[in-house]
Amino acid sequence: MAVKIRLARRGRKKQAIYDVVIADARAPRDGRFIEKIGIYNPNTNPATINIDNEKAFQWVMNGAQPTDTVKAMLSYRGVLLRKHLQIGVIKGAITQEEADKKYQAWLDGKESQISGKVEQLAKAKDDAKKAKLEAEAKVNAARAEAIAARKAEAEAANAPAVEEEATEEVEASAEEAPAAEEAPAAEEKKED
Repeated sequence: MAVKIRLARRGRKKQAIYDVVIADARAPRDGRFIEKIGIYNPNTNPATINIDNEKAFQWVMNGAQPTDTVKAMLSYRGVLLRKHLQIGVIKGAITQEEADKKYQAWLDGKESQISGKVEQLAKAKDDAKKAKLEAEAKVNAARAEAIAARKAEAEAANAPAVEEEATEEVEASAEEAPAAEEAPAAEEKKED
């Protein structure tokens, strides 16, 4: 029986999440499987790969053939490097301690590389957010200046008309005031 390590799709439309499974090569993609060893989510950045490295290593050493995508994931997680080192130990090329040391050094480098990428993505996201806020502030300032300019133009256009109205009101009140003063004086004369 040919055993494959492959992906089984689940999740909704355009939001696929995959299970990493050990299955008979003749079984359908989402059908029967022997064992589930992990999950792969390509929708995140960086992609989320949660695989039980021990089980994957055991199955690879027993002859299970990974598909191309799973092979890339196992390489990313270091399972194939561990297999390579273990074969060297079996053949007597290196000792188990040397193999473990090399594997641990590779894991440490990979962890720092992944955390660096996550930090870089977070920083890029923050920078983009700051740039967007600055651009929005510039647009708002330009709008405020345009509104202030329009108000100044409207006030300038209305100012001569207001001044004319004010002078007309002052003149009218000045004309009415002497007429009002003359009227009471005329009434007093009539009473005498």
